Amino acid sequence: MAPAAGFSYPSPGEPPMPPASVDPETERTFTPPEIAMSFVPPRQPSPHRPSQRGFTLLDLLIAMTIACILFGIAIPAYQNTVARIQAGSARSDLTTTLFDALRHATVLGQEIVVCPASAGQCIGGRDWSEGWIAFIDRDGDRLRGPGEQLIRRKSALPERIRLLGSAGRPRIVFQPNGGNGGSNITFTLCDRRGPRDALALVLSNGGRLRSDRPTPAAAASCAVGL
Repeated sequence: MAPAAGFSYPSPGEPPMPPASVDPETERTFTPPEIAMSFVPPRQPSPHRPSQRGFTLLDLLIAMTIACILFGIAIPAYQNTVARIQAGSARSDLTTTLFDALRHATVLGQEIVVCPASAGQCIGGRDWSEGWIAFIDRDGDRLRGPGEQLIRRKSALPERIRLLGSAGRPRIVFQPNGGNGGSNITFTLCDRRGPRDALALVLSNGGRLRSDRPTPAAAASCAVGL
């Protein structure tokens, strides 16, 4: 007679398994642990176990498409945010320079020149994007000489940030009385976001600075090539 599945008889030379006994109190058959442990039912595969599968080429293409769309949305938004911050920083630097120049002119009783500059010297023109300086013009020649104190110096603005002044106003000269000669000067500040986000800063003869919307022509001219 063949043994039942999962049950094995003791090999020759091994001690025989103790027989099953009956518990006199419960009248239930008691199987010794040795016999119970010798019968191990075969493990059946679970019908609910999920099958394992990898990524298909279609899954990979869908994931890459979604990633490209997200990057296409996120990168321009990030660049616009950076441009807005940089433009705000340029506005703050220009405002600080003008107020410092006005304060020095009234306190020292000297003319203070503010002009677009490169390498510490006025360069003329209306493009202030390369930076600017403010200095005490002791000899009145509107050029910074060796002994004329530098009050402020601003380096070139970040790439794709542009600051233009009024045509025909290559410099601002603050007088000891707090005013500045000539007509009002209007700065147009723009960046890579385009003409719609351009800003105008108007400095009056009395030294007051205010922000405004630039004219469409000034905004478009400022944003060309950005």
